[in-house]
Amino acid sequence: MKVAGFTFIRNANIYDYPIVEAITSILPLCDEFVVAVGNSEDDTLDLIRNIPTDKIRIVETVWDDSLREGGKVLAQETDKALAAISPDVDWAFYIQGDEVMHETYIPVVKQAMETYLANSDVEGLLFNYLHFYGSYNYYGNSRRWYRREVRIVRPFNQVYAYRDAQGFRRSNNKKLRVKLIDAYIYHYGWVKSLEKIKKKYSYFYRFWHSDEQMNIPQKEAENFQFAKHIDSLALFNGSHPAVMQERIKRENIQFDFDTRQQNYSTRVKVLAWVERLTGWRIGEYKNYKII
Repeated sequence: MKVAGFTFIRNANIYDYPIVEAITSILPLCDEFVVAVGNSEDDTLDLIRNIPTDKIRIVETVWDDSLREGGKVLAQETDKALAAISPDVDWAFYIQGDEVMHETYIPVVKQAMETYLANSDVEGLLFNYLHFYGSYNYYGNSRRWYRREVRIVRPFNQVYAYRDAQGFRRSNNKKLRVKLIDAYIYHYGWVKSLEKIKKKYSYFYRFWHSDEQMNIPQKEAENFQFAKHIDSLALFNGSHPAVMQERIKRENIQFDFDTRQQNYSTRVKVLAWVERLTGWRIGEYKNYKII
């Protein structure tokens, strides 16, 4: 079984992406790793080059900044990395620059890839998610956060990144047939200093809006406050991945939230009650078919 990892990144230091930790967290599972490094205004390229491994292959890219609809440029960069993996790869493990996998899941993921290797009906593996917010002590536990997403795919059948690269589809716009595995991806995209969050918020909205539409997002970025942009959080009592420990100590991000607070509309309260009672998330977006 041959496994490739792949990802894309640009301006990792400017926007404080834990890209080294992301790559390192799944590197033990990979025989090779392709990183599409976009034209950056910082030392992102050197950051990737200095990861101590011979598994990594860098593809230098130029982002099409004219793509201003639906985050399409993110999918385009993902596809560049996917296209550069070796043709004899059995599984391709995708990790985004603000995602990290805990080391305890390495045996689980490896076993799943081996179990379904010969089953061509299984086109991908579906992961659970923990979305951290404000600090490393809290994660989102409401409907606004997606619960699962595909992160391992078979790199054939014309698989491509879908929309803004949150997930994947295959030829003829078909959803992938996947197996849900007992493993989590830790998403740290909303754990940054307030200054870095504002900077990222302002920058990345341009990939969803034209210049004429940027006035409102720009003001939202300037006035961003963590507590005002969340409806519910839960306290995290587990451990963070070993590769994240140094970053967590170094950053020492402080954010306090009363987890008894829930800023839900009446509609969302009813939907949350149904989910707690039955496990069914009504109207959940699923860009995959669980088999």
